Amino acid sequence: MTARIEFFPLGNADTLRLDLADGRKILFDYAAMRSGDDSQDKRCDLPATLRRDLDKAGRDYFDAVCITHTDTDHCKGFGDFFWLEHAKAYQGDDRIKIDELWVPAAAILEDNLKGDARLVRAEARHRLREGKGVRVFSRPGRLKEWLEDECLNFENRKHLIVDAGELVPGYEKDGPEQVEFFVHSPFGWRQDENTVVSRNEDSIVMHATFQEAGTESRLFLGSDATYEILSQIVRTTRRHGNADRLRWDIMKLPHHCSYLSLGPERGTDETVPDPDVRWLFEDQREEGSCIVSPSCPIPAKGTLDDKSDQPPHRQAANYHRRISRDFDGEFEVTMEKPSKASPRPFTYMVTAQGIAPELAAPMVGNTAAAETPRAG
Repeated sequence: MTARIEFFPLGNADTLRLDLADGRKILFDYAAMRSGDDSQDKRCDLPATLRRDLDKAGRDYFDAVCITHTDTDHCKGFGDFFWLEHAKAYQGDDRIKIDELWVPAAAILEDNLKGDARLVRAEARHRLREGKGVRVFSRPGRLKEWLEDECLNFENRKHLIVDAGELVPGYEKDGPEQVEFFVHSPFGWRQDENTVVSRNEDSIVMHATFQEAGTESRLFLGSDATYEILSQIVRTTRRHGNADRLRWDIMKLPHHCSYLSLGPERGTDETVPDPDVRWLFEDQREEGSCIVSPSCPIPAKGTLDDKSDQPPHRQAANYHRRISRDFDGEFEVTMEKPSKASPRPFTYMVTAQGIAPELAAPMVGNTAAAETPRAG
């Protein structure tokens, strides 16, 4: 089957679903942001949308769910939607199961969490104690200390831990799934140096390489990485001779089109990126590639939203639009596609010619076509 990458209009929040060539389904983040009491809320009903897809596939589970970090806009509704193994209160026939939960080490180690973030931590800790059904990303010394405090053998849990610079086990681009995942972040050393968890800086940043009929296509999943973390990723990756792990056909833009994922200064009309970040966005993108901003609509100049500290930032969007034009590419915003008045989920197909947008099926049928591939 054709692999697919689906984005969802959720405001300033992240959820992305991968349907792999072998039928496996992976969810990156889960943020059910829509207000059920507000008929004017244009954000999609994420639980209903995901359930329809799972029902169509005849399943009640995801093969993997990756919570890149525990901010609300990446895990809201986690405790309402998923079957959680650590407590019967979160189990029931209508809940969606998770075969393998992926979390950063920070999600295990952070204290004083509340709500869904606390439930992500509780579920991840339970699975780590059980020694199955979990992948922990990065290996800080503090994780080993936590395991020892829990009277757990670190050596017996090492196979559940994936470091930056490694591939996620169980996925090969030459296998039936036709994809591999290279981990860029978090860095274990950074978490050992800092006593306070910084969720954005300790989030999971990953690069996926798909293979279809000999053609490779690449997806960069930036979570909420700051420009400092992206710069560190670039320098580390280049130093190890892995620059190909930073080439991309689709970029899931970090942090909802914030200027802080480009550089330290917002700018008047266009953000000037850090040199390493510029290299990532300009030298490593393929012709016809696409940037997707999981965010609210880009504000118009001079509006109240334009003056807000919160993303999306018009200046960052102007940079992304300009370089996308230079590469015959696209800059898409989840809450603007196909229109600001009626945003809907949208999908890209991984084809033998590259990555192509999937056209929405007409209302009277249930087939879909792909546009001419623009990347790959």
